[in-house]
Amino acid sequence: MNVQYILIDDNNAEHRDLSIYRTGRINRVRLQDKAYTIYSTIELDAHDYAAIFHYGIVEAMNELHFISESGNGLDSWDEAFLHHSALSALLRIIRRCSEGIDPQKKETILLGWQNQPVGVAWLRLIDPVKTAAFLRKFDTFIVESEGYDLEFIL
Repeated sequence: MNVQYILIDDNNAEHRDLSIYRTGRINRVRLQDKAYTIYSTIELDAHDYAAIFHYGIVEAMNELHFISESGNGLDSWDEAFLHHSALSALLRIIRRCSEGIDPQKKETILLGWQNQPVGVAWLRLIDPVKTAAFLRKFDTFIVESEGYDLEFIL
């Protein structure tokens, strides 16, 4: 079978419309609030979204107890909440994962593929420097979230 390899381009509107082009956000909330209030948000663009899965960060965060409707913890198809009592453990995980990223090693990853109507493999370039910058921003967000819970929408 012939396969066409396509590198995702964030500037291409057709690529942004693909179902595999995923973004997310992490909201600072309080589960005990009577009304749903978002106090702050950190956005995950499509690069950072792919990177946190590629580097095993989501898998590492699943060591924590996330509250979700599906009961599957932190997964890519459900919103999940993390109680503020777990923020210090989350911080340790993010810092540990950050240390494992080689800033010199850009990688091309497979996001997905299709067989029909033609064979296509969707690829994404992962820039470790950009990922490290996001993780530093996320680290700061976690530190500033003391007393708040986090809502992950991935």
